[in-house]
Amino acid sequence: MEQGNYSVGLDIGTTKIVAIIGRENEYGKIEILGTGKSKSLGVHRGVVNNITQTISSIQQAVEQAELNSGLKIGSVVVGIAGQHIRSLQHSDYITRPNSEEVIHDEDLDKLVNQVYKLVMLPGEEIIHVLPQEYKVDGQSEIKEPKGMYGGRLEANFHVVVGQVSSIKNIGRCIKSAGLDLGSITLEPLASADAVLSQEEKEAGVALIDIGGGTTDLAIFKDGIIRHTSVIPFGGNVITEDIKEGCSIIEKQAELLKIKFGSAWPGENKDNEIVSIPGLRGREPKEITLKNLSKIIHARVVEIVEQVYVEIKNYGHEEQKKKLIAGIVLTGGGSQLKHLKQLVEYITGMDTRIGYPNEHLAGDSDDEIASPLYATAVGLLMKALKTNKKALALEQGEVHEEEKVLVEHDHVEGKVNVSSHAERKSIFDKWSEKLKDFLDNAE
Repeated sequence: MEQGNYSVGLDIGTTKIVAIIGRENEYGKIEILGTGKSKSLGVHRGVVNNITQTISSIQQAVEQAELNSGLKIGSVVVGIAGQHIRSLQHSDYITRPNSEEVIHDEDLDKLVNQVYKLVMLPGEEIIHVLPQEYKVDGQSEIKEPKGMYGGRLEANFHVVVGQVSSIKNIGRCIKSAGLDLGSITLEPLASADAVLSQEEKEAGVALIDIGGGTTDLAIFKDGIIRHTSVIPFGGNVITEDIKEGCSIIEKQAELLKIKFGSAWPGENKDNEIVSIPGLRGREPKEITLKNLSKIIHARVVEIVEQVYVEIKNYGHEEQKKKLIAGIVLTGGGSQLKHLKQLVEYITGMDTRIGYPNEHLAGDSDDEIASPLYATAVGLLMKALKTNKKALALEQGEVHEEEKVLVEHDHVEGKVNVSSHAERKSIFDKWSEKLKDFLDNAE
């Protein structure tokens, strides 16, 4: 099978690294061809802090996926998160030389390129420029200005910014693991692709992805991404609290959390007790489930309240910005018992758990449809999308109208920097810069 037929998503998380190989079947669903998973060593709160360990973890996951599928992995789409990510709103405009001509992709690309040239703080770099609404000659709230007449084209952008060094470290790990970096995507955007439906994005929804090291948030309204944020707490701090509070080792704390943990202390009776074997000849420890869930509850409330502050910052309390579809929880941390009820209680918003199975082919492994894999599936979808467009443009089979649609696909409120000229201009320049940097670094 040639490279064109399948793509790879690589999720470099704080607790695990997942590589997923997949392709699109004839019904437009994703067929998973192979997966690999390894324990992530060397990533702290979403940021690489030990290159050597991260490289070996990536290699392990990739080898497993290759064995599993019998395919060779070349280029991967990687997710980025971490507390260094911030997002900002920005408006920009271009004046078109000839208002008698309709607005083309070139105009949209020119506008997006202009935003990429924004001056950032030292050591920061723009990861995504996501157009929200356009204005043409003062007429506002236009979602798709292509084909319209106008002299002045304006847009509001959601700009996602990250630390150059963190981005370079990820690139470095990928390269040293013998892979090519296809592109870097913000993790909450990838998870959103995998678990949200178009109706939810239209109605207004907040996606909360609770990972090991970070909790990622993405807010959509009217089908457009409105706000993104990465909160530097996740499931690991809960485990840490259990470890400290019960004086047990981390492995036991993690098992306790998964097997008996609950976010709602009222559930457990006072006499429910778990006995934990002591270390090397010491007495076993007895822990009441009520105390365990009190410890978990305190930390989860803190995480949820921080997320809720972000949702309020976006403006959820204004009538126009109300998130009607409420909250979708995903990621490994979303599997905590009674978490859904707690989130509903704190925020007063409808909540459901998001499974990434909507886009998967029917015969997919149940394990992949777990919220644990939401980000990885989303990255794979992104890789397939980019690949499909690149192929379509290369083969030139696309008719003019379709080409217009293919090149600037931001219907989902997500700009895919991929019209051919522009892909060369922004992403390839960026990749080339990164490659040069990595070559020189060696």
